[in-house]
Amino acid sequence: MTKAEQWLCRLVEWPTAALVVVEVLVLLAGVVSRFVFHHAFVWSDELASILFLWLAMLGAVLALQKGEHMRLTAVVSRMPWRWAARAEALATAAPALFLLLLLPWAADYAADEYYIETPALGWSNEIRAAAIPVGITLMLATCLIRVIRLGWRDLISIVAALAVLVAALHFGGPLLKSLGNWNLVVFFLVLLSVAVLAGVPIGFAFGSATFAYLATTTHTPLTIIVSRMDEGMSTLVLLAVPLFVFLGLLIEMTGMARAMVAFLASLLGHVRGGLSYVLLGAMYLVSGISGSKAADMAAVAPVLFPEMKARGAEEGELVALLSASGAMTETIPPSLVLITIGSVTGVSIAALFTGGLLPGLVLAIVLAVVARYRAGHVRADERTHWREVGRLAVIALPALLLPVVIRASVMSGVATATEVSTIGVAYSVLAGLLIYRQFPLRRLMPVLVETASLSGAILFIIGSATGMAWALTQSGFSRQLAQAMAAMPGGQLGFLAISIVVFVVLGSVLEGIPAIVLFGPLLFPVARAVGVHEVHYAMVVILAMGIGLFAPPLGVGYYAACAIGRVHPDAGMTRILPYLAALLVGLVIVALVPWISIGFLG
Repeated sequence: MTKAEQWLCRLVEWPTAALVVVEVLVLLAGVVSRFVFHHAFVWSDELASILFLWLAMLGAVLALQKGEHMRLTAVVSRMPWRWAARAEALATAAPALFLLLLLPWAADYAADEYYIETPALGWSNEIRAAAIPVGITLMLATCLIRVIRLGWRDLISIVAALAVLVAALHFGGPLLKSLGNWNLVVFFLVLLSVAVLAGVPIGFAFGSATFAYLATTTHTPLTIIVSRMDEGMSTLVLLAVPLFVFLGLLIEMTGMARAMVAFLASLLGHVRGGLSYVLLGAMYLVSGISGSKAADMAAVAPVLFPEMKARGAEEGELVALLSASGAMTETIPPSLVLITIGSVTGVSIAALFTGGLLPGLVLAIVLAVVARYRAGHVRADERTHWREVGRLAVIALPALLLPVVIRASVMSGVATATEVSTIGVAYSVLAGLLIYRQFPLRRLMPVLVETASLSGAILFIIGSATGMAWALTQSGFSRQLAQAMAAMPGGQLGFLAISIVVFVVLGSVLEGIPAIVLFGPLLFPVARAVGVHEVHYAMVVILAMGIGLFAPPLGVGYYAACAIGRVHPDAGMTRILPYLAALLVGLVIVALVPWISIGFLG
């Protein structure tokens, strides 16, 4: 079984690594053809989208094989060894059951796509959709190999427990249907929480809860789960995630990271919490370049984490600060959440962009205060002489120009938010080869595999969360919640307070864009009716959703930060609490002082 798993891993690694390279080349070719030769390849985005779904699914397979799917083990690690062994068996068997049940529906979904033709290439869309059943099959094979390797006692007990659960849901279906929307508590609170606390990988826990809800209480064809996962993982802007992950690893491989960190450390290394300030500032500056918080974190963390660890910072503290900084930057333009709000509510996107800068700055300041207090045990260097600072600045200049090149490429229209990372990749390769003279080819394959694995873990969570968001929408829960919020007493302050609570919760399960699409058209008219400025309300709900998105144990963003930082989720579970408290303080300040959001609107 061990040899079979190793063979399966090698089977997946090479094509997945090749997909990363091809994606970079396809998007870079599109940029060059459009900007240099003034002739756009109409097929480049389409081909990139097809390859992206294959990269996401095969990357999820690699993440499963390498144990890199995010999971919570804080509870399991404190159990007696016998119960911990059974929980580990459950964490292996539950994904296998979910994949086994989903596979026929994934095959049906791919078969239905046969009759759809892609507009530019003229290919059958089945070529793209086939990635889902292929990826599910490979993940299922991996899970079954591991299930077979379980001890027979653990295997029997876990199979029996899952069989009892399936039977209970099947025969209890009529009772659950009679509960109306209260059955959401059973599936998306009780069942989901039990799975997460038992150590089932987060993406599989989301998918299992959604599958159980739809199969038990509705007559919805279960291909809808596959189609929602497809939609969640296929958004082209998310292609920035693997490309920025690859860019971050290249920066480290070519020596650019060391040059940047050495210079930044010479400026702030003598200051208590200096590199924490650098991380917050970097997240503020790069936010919005890619449109994805995961991509922003992937561009910053690989550069700063190694040096911060070398200075004594604990990895749990680092991932907590990284997660908090992701929530901090949700309102900084050009943000996809801002664009989404403008498109579904009619609020001026230009006004949202203008209003988004100061709220992010307020949260950055309160986080910096906490970071300074928390950095007491981190070693600080002596003040660096100005001549040495100048020498390090010259060495780091090509690396420091990278963010400038990336942002200028987006703002000037040379590349889209998705394509711009390929310019960064090309720049990093040239800088490594010609300036820093570091580009070890032996490290390229591991970097490509790591890129695919990390990206697959993140994208699979996003895909399964998208399916769960659709299920909650179809239940009618969103309209009922909007009506209840409109009836709350307290005028403006009461409405803002309940909005903060609701959107923190929604952010933890729906992410920003799905939550805005569901509730924006319903709640923004209510905000206008009670006298809350639309831009002000947008900033409040976006920041509240950001806190929920990055708050464990359910926040998807927190697990994405852990995956990017290569840190186990347990390490930052308690350390993030002071940062979440700071974010809440900053959010209350923004909510109570509308000028922060609307003062520069004119």
